[in-house]
Amino acid sequence: MIPTTRSLALAGALLVALSPTTASAQKTVRFVAQADLRVLDPIWTTAYITRNHGYMVHDTLFALDKDLKPQPQMVDAFTVAPDKLTYRFTLRAGLKWHDGQPVTAADCVASIQRWGKRDPLGQKLLEAVANMTATDERSFTIALKEPFPLLIEGLAKLSSNTPFMFPERLAKTDAMTQITESIGSGPFKFVKDEWVPGNKVVYVKNVDYVPRSEPPSFAAGGKAVKVDRVDWLYIPDGATQAAALQSGEVDWIEQPPVDLLPTLAKNPEIVIDNIDPLGNQGVLRFNHIQPPFNNVKLRQALLYLIDQTDTMRAIAGAEKNWKACAAMFGCDTPLASNVGAEALLGPRSLEKAKALIKESGYNNERIVIISATDQPVVHGQATVTTETLKRAGLNIDLQAMDWGTLISRRTSKEPVDKGGWSIFHTWVVAPDVLTPALNNAVRASGDGAWFGWPSDAKLEELRAAWLKAPDLEAQKKLAAAIQERAYEIVSYIPTGQFLIPTAYRKTLKGLIVAPVVFLWNVEKE
Repeated sequence: MIPTTRSLALAGALLVALSPTTASAQKTVRFVAQADLRVLDPIWTTAYITRNHGYMVHDTLFALDKDLKPQPQMVDAFTVAPDKLTYRFTLRAGLKWHDGQPVTAADCVASIQRWGKRDPLGQKLLEAVANMTATDERSFTIALKEPFPLLIEGLAKLSSNTPFMFPERLAKTDAMTQITESIGSGPFKFVKDEWVPGNKVVYVKNVDYVPRSEPPSFAAGGKAVKVDRVDWLYIPDGATQAAALQSGEVDWIEQPPVDLLPTLAKNPEIVIDNIDPLGNQGVLRFNHIQPPFNNVKLRQALLYLIDQTDTMRAIAGAEKNWKACAAMFGCDTPLASNVGAEALLGPRSLEKAKALIKESGYNNERIVIISATDQPVVHGQATVTTETLKRAGLNIDLQAMDWGTLISRRTSKEPVDKGGWSIFHTWVVAPDVLTPALNNAVRASGDGAWFGWPSDAKLEELRAAWLKAPDLEAQKKLAAAIQERAYEIVSYIPTGQFLIPTAYRKTLKGLIVAPVVFLWNVEKE
């Protein structure tokens, strides 16, 4: 797609409208975010745009480094009792919330408790907790009923839901209710007065933030902010994004559409790069509680229809950026396996799919696929799936919207004629699928599961056993059994493994290589 005169003009008009004169003397990074920020609470939603907002504003007790090892972040020191039942933590001195109040241990205890009510790993952690108590202003203790080997890994969780810390008054909010105030202790402050949903989000440097002394490594280490301000811009049209980057009106497009990359690559002032070393997994998610996908036979039919090659070509372009991958815990990982995935990996079979569709009793019920046109990765998957299922004779209604609307709509448990849905697509970064403790989509705890709400006691028993596995060999065996069962009930369908290139102007330096886009350490010449 080549930017037109109209798109160039639109980019200029849009960015002039977004440019406050007060920012002109500041060093500002103008960043085109992957989606529109609608929700400020990264515990209430797993949406990556809100997770990214969380990293701007909030901090974490621990964080993963480039070797996927937990490192202290807000924590200064901690000890673990020999029986592995008591953990004691001391916070770094001088931590402050953005409203000027000191960060306390009580804030952190309340934040862990709220996170643990929403996150699957956090839920298992809370089941093992006897009590959590603040022992003084900077210290708190977690006492366990039984050992929980993944406690520190849980507090260092890199991606959704990330255990961000909140002031106690906010962390006391019911976990099922959104927090609408954005007060953290992280490296940037959210400027609420300049937030224009559907347009832009503004962050300024938190001058009170004291980075750790270690060099940055993934989400760990020193979070040194080297600019005064970051403008997150929402520009849903890809051609307009490209025109703005070409002209220098913006500095960075987080996820440019793949069809625009050849055009952008011709500009010597623009860098096309992959700064995520681990990649992503595409996801086709069913609504398990509403017809027609409450019938397992119909879900199984799609295993013979979905072609990962077609889907990956649509969303990731050149084959160097993707590969077919049916491993629910990611390919080329310690728990990678093809167990149970024979139908997805084998030749496509319309005949087998139609036989299963008939067995399911499907009677031309309307299947609503909700898709986000401002998310090329999402909409590309949805478009391919729509055409594939129509060829199999299914009654498909593709409903397009923006990502902010989709992440609200997917929470609905209503039937499709009352605003519900049948299928949505998304993608997950590798750290969100590496183990059964992290992969939300394999959970099958009914109402407590991720959107789609599958329910399967056998799968949950296997997940619980994995958390207590004594060694890697036992973990591998149980992970294979979990994947096999997940394919039996078809909790979801992986649509492939891929990279998402990013595009930025050469005036930016210091971008951190990580599965999540971080804005600290970035310099603008």
